[in-house]
Amino acid sequence: MKSLHKILFAVAISFLFTSCFEDLDDKPIDSVDINDFVYKAMDTYYLYKDQVPSLLEDKVSRPDYTSYLSQYTQPQDLFETLIYNRTTVDKFSWITSDYLALEQLFSGLSTTTGMEYGLVRYASGSDAIFGYVRYILPNTSAESAGLQRGDLFYAVNGTPLTVSNYRGLLNQYAFTLNLAAYNNNNTTDPDDDSIDPTTNTVDLSMVSYTENPVYKTTILQVEGENVGYLMYNGFVANFNESLKNAFGVLKANAVQHLVIDLRYNSGGSVTTAALLGSLINGNFSGETFSKLQYNYQLQSNNTSYTFSSQGNSLNLNKVYVLTSKSSASASEMVINSLKPYLTVVQVGDITTGKSQASITLYDSPDFGRTNADPRHTYALQPLVAKTVNVLDEGVPPTGLVPVIEYKEQLNNLGVLGNESEPLLAEALNDIANTNKTSHSVEGKSFEAVGDSNDFIPFSKDMYID
Repeated sequence: MKSLHKILFAVAISFLFTSCFEDLDDKPIDSVDINDFVYKAMDTYYLYKDQVPSLLEDKVSRPDYTSYLSQYTQPQDLFETLIYNRTTVDKFSWITSDYLALEQLFSGLSTTTGMEYGLVRYASGSDAIFGYVRYILPNTSAESAGLQRGDLFYAVNGTPLTVSNYRGLLNQYAFTLNLAAYNNNNTTDPDDDSIDPTTNTVDLSMVSYTENPVYKTTILQVEGENVGYLMYNGFVANFNESLKNAFGVLKANAVQHLVIDLRYNSGGSVTTAALLGSLINGNFSGETFSKLQYNYQLQSNNTSYTFSSQGNSLNLNKVYVLTSKSSASASEMVINSLKPYLTVVQVGDITTGKSQASITLYDSPDFGRTNADPRHTYALQPLVAKTVNVLDEGVPPTGLVPVIEYKEQLNNLGVLGNESEPLLAEALNDIANTNKTSHSVEGKSFEAVGDSNDFIPFSKDMYID
């Protein structure tokens, strides 16, 4: 499990600041000064400015501006009043009291037990939940403990997980994980399947960790042809060279088909998304990969990202992409942006449905990092632009629908990168033109609650760098 405790702590206690804030030099700064930054930044950049009355009113020029700011003793309270439809439209804009921790997150640094997992309800509408291990990061506590993909857990330190308590239980520096087992009750009917507690436990602890998002690169054989498989778990610009090197391996093996696994990739850098598109096919160098469209006052900021020439490009005209409900933002951007140029066969589940990008705004004259006010470390990460492809088509808010639909079954997750792993097998069967399905073992359907990325603010974000 990854976590940024400085940010999480700030969110959990609602920043617990009152009318004054202390900077690194112990010099107080009044809350009105920070609120002034929050309002002006949102007034300038927020994508949905035209939908927020308080921003349309241009309160800065009003004589009661200071009184307006003084109503909010905590900056996040003001920030929330400026968000457009938090529950249905903008679920992703955030404020942080520690931009240093945020910058570490964007570089790939976090703390983790090494267990990446999903959380689901036992039954629809139930508050009781359990977790399943998606994959394990190398050289971590989870790896040392012997946890594997497909392991189930129902409690932490003996306390059963619920919708209301899992964040506190799973966000500790050290804890004991209580394991469970999938029980099909010796029938072929998935409706009577159950998740049964066991007496098995593992002890986990967190360490600082920088995750390489290039998780696995494998060469497979299908009908005598080479198929490249790449599991890519985050668009992190610091690891662009690792991504290029992975494609170097694929190119050296003369792969004729490519499967990109983005099922657990919740987003990241826009420029890295454009790089991935260029590595898949570099024949479109200089042509528009994707476009960013800003609010009505910042149309001059509209930007086009282009394909670039890459030495390790595979120049393929068809690509398979594995997805799940955890595939979001930059992952969706890649799928949507490639479709006008080549055949994209999406395999798996419907994606999140997030086509907006954000940017980090600091308390400086131009809202950039340089000359940021040294008296505090507040920063904003609001949605500032939406992405569309070269045909001006965006990602539907309901998500991208796969061509070959299959949801992961908890009783049959398989081994990532193995040709028998169900999602990958679906892609390989289509490549082989067999017209058969891979998943012979059907399991019970469970309603998703969240995953380990939920502990990281902005983890499902697409950010402009």
